[in-house]
Amino acid sequence: MPVQDTAHRLRFGVNYTPTHGWFHHWLDFDLDAVRADLDSIAALGLDHIRVFPLWPLFQPNRTLIRPRAVDQLVRLADAAAERGLDISVDGLQGHLSSFDFLPAWTQTWHRRNIFTDPEVLAGQEEYLRTLAAALADRPAFLGMTLGNEINQFSDGPHPDPDRITAKQATAWLERMLAACERGAPGLPHLHAAYDAAWYRDGHPFTPAHAARLGAMTAVHSWVFNGTAQRHGPAGTATEQHAAYLIELSKAWALDPHRPVWLQEVGAPAPHVPDDHAVRFTEATVRNSLDCHGLWGITWWCSHDVSRSLADFPELEYGLGLLGNDRTVKPVGRALAALAAEWRGRPHRPPVRRTALVVDAGDAEAAPRRSVCAPGGPVFEAWAELAAQGARPTLVLAQHASDQRHLTARGITEVCTPEEVGSVSD
Repeated sequence: MPVQDTAHRLRFGVNYTPTHGWFHHWLDFDLDAVRADLDSIAALGLDHIRVFPLWPLFQPNRTLIRPRAVDQLVRLADAAAERGLDISVDGLQGHLSSFDFLPAWTQTWHRRNIFTDPEVLAGQEEYLRTLAAALADRPAFLGMTLGNEINQFSDGPHPDPDRITAKQATAWLERMLAACERGAPGLPHLHAAYDAAWYRDGHPFTPAHAARLGAMTAVHSWVFNGTAQRHGPAGTATEQHAAYLIELSKAWALDPHRPVWLQEVGAPAPHVPDDHAVRFTEATVRNSLDCHGLWGITWWCSHDVSRSLADFPELEYGLGLLGNDRTVKPVGRALAALAAEWRGRPHRPPVRRTALVVDAGDAEAAPRRSVCAPGGPVFEAWAELAAQGARPTLVLAQHASDQRHLTARGITEVCTPEEVGSVSD
């Protein structure tokens, strides 16, 4: 069937980083401080937040999920709803801003693989079900994400990975998504990976996992992955990196109408200098809005990390839309203006009719997916097409001659990376 002409309400939100204590605020939970943070977010005209419980604090023992911690999460959700903010919750934190947060019952003397150990799996399953169930009756609850980029624990460059196969990753994802569904039936639960899933050969979490499991595809776009280093802060590849990942996800999706959530994107200095951050923000958002099927954009992050906290990578301190004192920064004003511009407007970008072929090998395992990474032939050809003014999408080599697949996506022209020089849209 041909691509549908559909329109929906675009979502604009932010990943919530508390001003007091960062994510350690769960240790000293202060609802008044949270409310003040949420007031400053709501004042930007955003409509949702993504929230991060710290797994070791919520489940310090495999058979203890702290009721008080769960209640604090619910109170945060209610405070958000009072300010017109919907809430998405990540469960297994997991990994945040270069720090790992794993419970003691998975480490050192209790070292167990977090993706395969039967007891760990049962504990995770019950934890995710419990959080989902606690929020299930809240109308502002959008659903669960299993964890923040938890795929980084499965492979290098993590210094102590829990090695698994792609088949074991499938089993873990399916089991944890099912736990969320039991807790909050019918809501759009999903999982999220950092870009090794799209770019790193042999990584056990694959593009097929990202684009086929869960209610929608989550994309995390960070240009410090070699994109900005190679193309500069104003390069087409840099300003369209998020759009590229959105379109790349469609190459593996089985449903041509599967929604894609740009769940994390930010302007990391010095790769994006401060004096270029507003331009980068506006370009990234507008380029992403030119992608069919975009569910919404959730910026990283709400508030800057306090300089009183030690040992963060330098770029992590200044990623907020607002300062740690809740003052609005230029990037915050830029995103607020874009959200206001699109409020109430239907999102119906033109179909992308030119598709670049992705030959990453077997579609399930994608053993040569590094062709899609910065510097790879697919990535660089897509960037060249975009710089020429084209609006390319991507298609797997397995589908490049499948007329039914191409028609369903509205694709009328297919080219390989080698042919890019003669193609225009």
